[in-house]
Amino acid sequence: QVQLVESGGGLVQAGGSLRLSCVGSGYPFRSYAMSWFRQAPGKEREFVAAINWSGGRTTYADAVEGRFTVSRDNSKNTLYLEMNALTPADTAVYVCARDLRQVSTYEYEYWGQGTQVTVSS
Repeated sequence: QVQLVESGGGLVQAGGSLRLSCVGSGYPFRSYAMSWFRQAPGKEREFVAAINWSGGRTTYADAVEGRFTVSRDNSKNTLYLEMNALTPADTAVYVCARDLRQVSTYEYEYWGQGTQVTVSS
């Protein structure tokens, strides 16, 4: 069955960096666009970044543009989120999701369980 497993979260000081990973299995990873979302305590889930099947097209939320970079390695069935210049506002559970198609439709069939990112001031 389809599985998405995130890792790489943790506790980091403001201004620091983290790299999250999401490994997909049970389906042809390279055939689907992917996205990252996050959910902070007491807040709704919000879109962070998306990447198409090849990695050639990416989109970002305004809040992370210029600080976060989404990428993928289809040979490793892995999606990444490089996060720099982190602030306490970035504290959240980060979740990866599989899109419906190769290009981003922003509709999702499968979600991971998430990895916690905590940024201290």
